[in-house]
Amino acid sequence: MLQPGGQPRDPVQRWYARPMATATASASSGAELRALIAPLVNEIGGPITALRAIQDHDGWIDREAVDVVADVFNLSRAEVRGLVAFYADFRTQPPADHVVRICQAEACQAAGSRTLTASLAERLGTTLGQATIDRSVELDAVYCLGLCARAPAMMVDGELIADADRAVERVIEQVRG
Repeated sequence: MLQPGGQPRDPVQRWYARPMATATASASSGAELRALIAPLVNEIGGPITALRAIQDHDGWIDREAVDVVADVFNLSRAEVRGLVAFYADFRTQPPADHVVRICQAEACQAAGSRTLTASLAERLGTTLGQATIDRSVELDAVYCLGLCARAPAMMVDGELIADADRAVERVIEQVRG
């Protein structure tokens, strides 16, 4: 279902509807990308591993990276773009300074992740799937961090946080401080 202006209502669908960014000065050149992924050509799962290596190196996957992976692994750009769209961990925009990922899976929802998400979104001045205007904080959905017994869970800049509803003030201070 679409909102006025043609945007999907569901934040996850909005994430998938985002356009891919074009390369910027922070992204690696085609030659650098080729050198980075060349050892993976004959590996099982090579294209996915290559995309992960590119994202680890650059922080995100731009159009040039998709083109290079398609060329190196003899795939179409559509096949590579499909991989990027399918796996939620791949990002097509440069990350914000701080990335807050809140689990939206069933166990975390039962423990209050939707309330936690709404509270953090309001206090940070953004919405799920979006970054703040100054790109200082990005709030993303994730579907299971493996901390179901200590739900709700979130990840802040790669650090797992269990019982996240008790850590809101610390998280706000960490990303705003």
